[in-house]
Amino acid sequence: MSRGLGRYILIRALMIIPTILILYTVVFIFLRILPGNPILAVVGTKSISPEQLEHLMKMAGLDKPYHVQYFEYLWNILHGDFGVTLAFPMGKPVWDYLKQRFPATLELTIWAFTISVLLGLLTGVLGATKKGTKIDTSMRLYSIIAYTLFIPWFGMMLQYVFGVKLHLLPTSGRLDPGIHLQTITGLYVLDSILTGNWDALVSAVKHLILPAFTLGIVLSGAYTRLVRNNMVDVLSQDFIRAYHARGVPPRKVTWYALKNAFIPIVTLMGLQFAILLGGAVLTETTFSWPGMGTFIVDRIDYRDYNAIQGAVIFFAFFVGLISLIVDVIYAILDPRVKY
Repeated sequence: MSRGLGRYILIRALMIIPTILILYTVVFIFLRILPGNPILAVVGTKSISPEQLEHLMKMAGLDKPYHVQYFEYLWNILHGDFGVTLAFPMGKPVWDYLKQRFPATLELTIWAFTISVLLGLLTGVLGATKKGTKIDTSMRLYSIIAYTLFIPWFGMMLQYVFGVKLHLLPTSGRLDPGIHLQTITGLYVLDSILTGNWDALVSAVKHLILPAFTLGIVLSGAYTRLVRNNMVDVLSQDFIRAYHARGVPPRKVTWYALKNAFIPIVTLMGLQFAILLGGAVLTETTFSWPGMGTFIVDRIDYRDYNAIQGAVIFFAFFVGLISLIVDVIYAILDPRVKY
């Protein structure tokens, strides 16, 4: 690795820190300016005395000044302590929830990302190679419709058709009732393969199909448009005409064109993966998927400060890490990037 590339990676990695701090600060301020008391939001105003409320506030650290709460939680995060939940069950480490919920979100993200990329590449290349035809028009129309679909509505339509009417696929959860799986990574498909539990594998894949396709189809529209436009630009260049003049097979020409159009696509892939990882709330809520999205929604209802702050910081770190990886890949692929 060159010195310039190493310096470039270091600078990009350091930029993750202010991103996390900004997000944490915004969430901290937003939670504190909301009316009401987080302890009373959980236990109710009629079932607790002022003395008990004061005791619980002290146990949760909410009796301290805001600036002390801010820096104290930040200090604990630096030592790997995400705090404990303030809502039911009270006192459980937030990290335990993050370890349990994040693999579910990651698995859904990987499947949806794969589907979106494959659909986008297929429809984009098809539209570019058939430019000006009805196929091209159909692919452009697909990209517009897919990009504008509302995830909850689209997800419920798929649930109704494939779950309620045809009884082909489950509409919620990650496994069928009665199926037990020994978890190793938390990714049920991978764990099923590692443990040789084929019943769990079939069940896990069936439960993934509807939410993954819902999210994947919606996000594939951006890939379709980007791939098509970049492919059209590349296919009109002189070196492509030279390939045709030399009698290079059309499939090889298409492959060469796709490789030359791939740099901006890689950038979008990284951004989309980060968006999928941090923005699967609508899909998880629609399909009752026990991931980070539903966890954050549940904790917001209880105004669980520690859980919300911990989840946001956890997400911000992974999104920043993915952005770093994309920047490095982009710098390696494109020699025009200055370190």
